[in-house]
Order: sequence, then C-alpha cells, then structure tokens
Amino acid sequence: MFRQALAANGLIAILRGVRPDEVEAIGHALYDAGFRIIEVPLNSPQPLESIARLRKVLPRDCLIGAGTVLDATQVAEVWSAGGELIVMPHGDPQVIRAAKAAGLSVAPGVATPTEAFAALAEGADVLKLFPAEQLGPGVLKAWRAVLPAATALLPVGGITPESLAAYRRAGAAGFGLGSALYAPGMDADEVARRAQAFVQAATAPIPLP
Repeated sequence: MFRQALAANGLIAILRGVRPDEVEAIGHALYDAGFRIIEVPLNSPQPLESIARLRKVLPRDCLIGAGTVLDATQVAEVWSAGGELIVMPHGDPQVIRAAKAAGLSVAPGVATPTEAFAALAEGADVLKLFPAEQLGPGVLKAWRAVLPAATALLPVGGITPESLAAYRRAGAAGFGLGSALYAPGMDADEVARRAQAFVQAATAPIPLP
C-alpha cells in the first residue's frame, strides 16, 4: 500500500508539533489537496492520539504513520494507534525489523551508501535521504547509479516547492515535507495553500536544467 500511496504524487506530509484538537482539519486539508501519506512525528504533543484520529476520519487510501520513531517499543505503540508507516531519522536495524514484523511499512533515514544498503538488507520499503539539504541532488544522483533500480529515495529536510525539480531530475521517488508545509500554529487554510503549491510542483513536467 505504501508504494501505491506514494505514487499519487510522491509527497509525505510531516506534521511535527501538530495537536490532536487540530489534526483532523489539517488532515482533511491535506487529503483534499492530493496528499495520500501523512506522518505525525512522535515528538509532537500526544502523537498517538493524533495518529488514531487521522486514521479514523480519513479514507483508507491515505496512509497514516509516525515519524521520529527511535525504538521497537514505539513501533508497537504506533501499530496499536492504527499507524501503518514507521519513519525513522536513522537506520537502526532493530526498529526496521520490528516494523516489518508488525506488518508496517518502514522508511529509515540514511546519509551514506553503506547505511542505504544495510537498511535495504533489513527490508526497508523506501529510503529517507536525510538531511537532504546537506546531501543535495548530486548525492542522490550518485546513489541512483549504485543502488538497486527499484529503490525509492525520498529526500527529507529543507525541501521547498522550488527545490523539487532538481531532486526529481536526480531520481527522487518522493519527498518528506516539514516546516515548509506545516509548522505549529498554522491553520488548515494555510496548510491547504502550501499543500497545493507542493502538489503543483510535484506533478508539473520536470524542467530542463
């Protein structure tokens, strides 16, 4: 289901800092804009409640998950809340294994080819290229030459609508979107406006360099 949801436009909403009392309106705004993957980082206020609320109110074709998952215990908590995706800032093999054992999709964070190959060996569904603003499109392009052809690389960190084209040319399969899409205090209308800009950039023809 993860690859199907990612195929919609390649965009993953990262709602770091979102509160349960506002997450449903923001989730609806993102879904209406075309997003089909939404992540609530576990260092947000009451993240498991937000995950449960999103899973309850959004259609099943929208994948709901957790970010900043650091250990296997948290994987179990996310599963209990109805989460379907585990996103990590690192590539801890124990967390990857726990996610796969629970039947969840998993996107570990990697910053070197060694980490990338190790995460794939453990069963990672996609690789989170993090932090993308330090690594850049050139690194992604180089990795594409050596990683298995079917590997989905998702830059995360500092991504804006304006920066999507360079990463798409380099072979990005999608993007994790943080503060340029949502930051604490934003209302659903503002998130909708930003979401539409990202969807437009992600689905437009890739311009020549």
